[in-house]
Amino acid sequence: MVLIAIIIGCLLGALIGMNAPTISYTYSSYLAIAIIAALDSVFGGIASVINKKFDMKIFISGFFGNAILAILLTILGEKLNVDIYLAAIVVFVWRMFMNLGTIRRYYVEKWTDKVKQIHEQKLDTKQNTTKDIQEKEV
Repeated sequence: MVLIAIIIGCLLGALIGMNAPTISYTYSSYLAIAIIAALDSVFGGIASVINKKFDMKIFISGFFGNAILAILLTILGEKLNVDIYLAAIVVFVWRMFMNLGTIRRYYVEKWTDKVKQIHEQKLDTKQNTTKDIQEKEV
């Protein structure tokens, strides 16, 4: 069910993106940094759900707070004629990769445990079958 929602969301986003007006070059850096900050918050939210520490108030405040701070850094950098927003991009992308690593480890461990459990069930079944055959021979 979640997979279907993800696919529908991606298709809907692609359709909206193709028909959306083009952002001018003047505002593209603001939009880029806001999107990266928002993605950082989304990955952080997913990682906190996995760690069972999710709080909606923290997620919402982080989502908007990160985006606003990143935009303000971009404005300040533009006024100072320094690309300060690059520092924010580095930090947000680093945090996204850290959160993605947490998410990846969780699902890899979950998959590995499931494979191990299936393998153990097969071994148990095989051992029980062997015992049954030995008992019948006696």
